[in-house]
Amino acid sequence: MSLNTMPSTINRTFSIAPMLDWTDRHYRYFARLMSAQALLYTEMVTTGAIIHGKGDYLAYNDEEHPLALQLGGSNAVDLATCAKLAAERGYDEINLNVGCPSDRVQNGRFGACLMAEPELVAQCVEAMRAVVDIPVTVKTRIGIDEQDSYEFLTQFIDTVSAAGCDTFIIHARKAWLQGLSPKENREIPELDYPRVYQLKRDYPHLNLSLNGGVKTLTQCAEHLAHVDGVMVGREAYQNPYMLAQVDQRLCGEDKPVLSRDAVLEKMIPYIEKHLQDGGRLNHITRHITGLYQGEVGSRAWRRYVSENAHKPGAGIEVLHQARASMDLK
Repeated sequence: MSLNTMPSTINRTFSIAPMLDWTDRHYRYFARLMSAQALLYTEMVTTGAIIHGKGDYLAYNDEEHPLALQLGGSNAVDLATCAKLAAERGYDEINLNVGCPSDRVQNGRFGACLMAEPELVAQCVEAMRAVVDIPVTVKTRIGIDEQDSYEFLTQFIDTVSAAGCDTFIIHARKAWLQGLSPKENREIPELDYPRVYQLKRDYPHLNLSLNGGVKTLTQCAEHLAHVDGVMVGREAYQNPYMLAQVDQRLCGEDKPVLSRDAVLEKMIPYIEKHLQDGGRLNHITRHITGLYQGEVGSRAWRRYVSENAHKPGAGIEVLHQARASMDLK
């Protein structure tokens, strides 16, 4: 990957949430084919993985811009080291995870538990901002455990914004750090959109995006009447074709909407290169099985891809045959 010497202008109207094992570089390339404006986020990468890991945890495709790196960590020195490396690699934004509730993340002293330590989060933000020129942002919850008052949330925002963070992505439900799994924490307790709206009214100078439970572009538009941006997670992954109208419906662009078949055709050269480089077909197809969600024959498409893409030597013909199987329905 070459260095990106021309930083992108970030449009925060619509973004796709960082999702572990889902929003890897293959999915992000696929998403970018459908929306030029959506801000894409990496999976959360820990500072330990970047500093001590053997792989290249900062690799991406140039076509993915605008692209934000989400970091997990709470050591200001390590975060600054990783932020600097990411900026040198051309990332457009550094985002600090203050929202993940898993036990593993808590044991590493990062994620949602950091909401209880706003001064530490402020130090981390300050350390990263000191070494990069790109935005440093924070993704957080509206509260944790019994610390779920509006005052608790505003104290966190006050402390962290004073360190120079002017952009927050707010997951509109609190996190239970004990007793609930990460999956349950995506659905329990109930979402509280009005609290995020109130935050924007009280902090008009900050850029605030809302996250949690958003499933349609119509819902995005409704939220955008109250906040600066909307971040969509699982729906953008499981029903990815929703991205094909983001630029037109939310960002005011006047351009044709790509058909699902056109998206697939645009994906073929990328897949072919991946195969030529020694990759397996299912590394990519697992991310695109939702392309025909809701269409007649979509079940046949998904079944054919899932049953054949993992086989040794599987190539592009699997996708063509899977698409042809839809027309038999």
